Amino acid sequence: MNLRSPDAAGVNSGGGTEDKPIAPVEANALHPCVTLSGLSKTYGVPGRREIVALSNIDLGIQPGQFVCVVGPSGCGKSTLLKILAGLESQSDGSVDFAFPASERPLRSMVFQEQGVFPWMTVLNNAAYGLTVRGIPKKERQEIARGYLETLDLGRFADAYPRSLSGGMKQRVNIARAFANDPELLLMDEPMANLDEYTKLIVQDDLLRLWEEHRKTVVFVTHSLDEAIVLGDRILVMSSRPGRIVEDIPIDLARPRRVFELQSDESFLRLRGHLWEFLKSEIDALRIREALPQSSKP
Repeated sequence: MNLRSPDAAGVNSGGGTEDKPIAPVEANALHPCVTLSGLSKTYGVPGRREIVALSNIDLGIQPGQFVCVVGPSGCGKSTLLKILAGLESQSDGSVDFAFPASERPLRSMVFQEQGVFPWMTVLNNAAYGLTVRGIPKKERQEIARGYLETLDLGRFADAYPRSLSGGMKQRVNIARAFANDPELLLMDEPMANLDEYTKLIVQDDLLRLWEEHRKTVVFVTHSLDEAIVLGDRILVMSSRPGRIVEDIPIDLARPRRVFELQSDESFLRLRGHLWEFLKSEIDALRIREALPQSSKP
């Protein structure tokens, strides 16, 4: 899905590579391209107290940064992503974009579901965003084919999705998102429905693609391993109301390869730290859910 920031959404606008070292994007090294200030989201429920999904979030995201968001179920991770996409509006606070090309950045979103169009070939699926933007056929197919080749799907360009596995379909989604050349790429648990082996392959493919193009990415996941492998930084969210309670830089060198990181000491140390922190959030959630309804915030 490809989106531009609509005024109605309540947003305040303000191929493979050689394995050369890639410098990480430091959280405060550049001016943010995305800034959230005092962002909150509240849902009204008839006959019940309002539900506060997100509370007073302040966040800056740097150009070219890969930001992963983790936290307990129901903490507002996907809500945050939808607000960034313009699919939902915030109840309070602001979202400001400051990209070089536009104050209303082109955004692509990859969902958990495999959103390929069954009546289109793999090539036309990958080129769909470019088609919507009116890019000439020859140019858009050349661009899309390049991304398919990078993701080892070039030989399936003329096939239809019914002949692809789940992992291959999700790679088509990723190719489509990158092919549209967005300023901001939003990914909502895109690997969640894949088996473990396929997930590792797709993660590795995504790493290679990102390391080549260095898009600004916000990636929601339930997997701590996935967040550590992919991210420059990890935002840990609290149980509802969702707040950012820890912002962890990932100091693993790039380029990274998924299969080589599993026994890396730094990887294991980061995973242990994240598990301990999330455990405290899960314990807090259990206590909160055990309270009488009238006592809950």
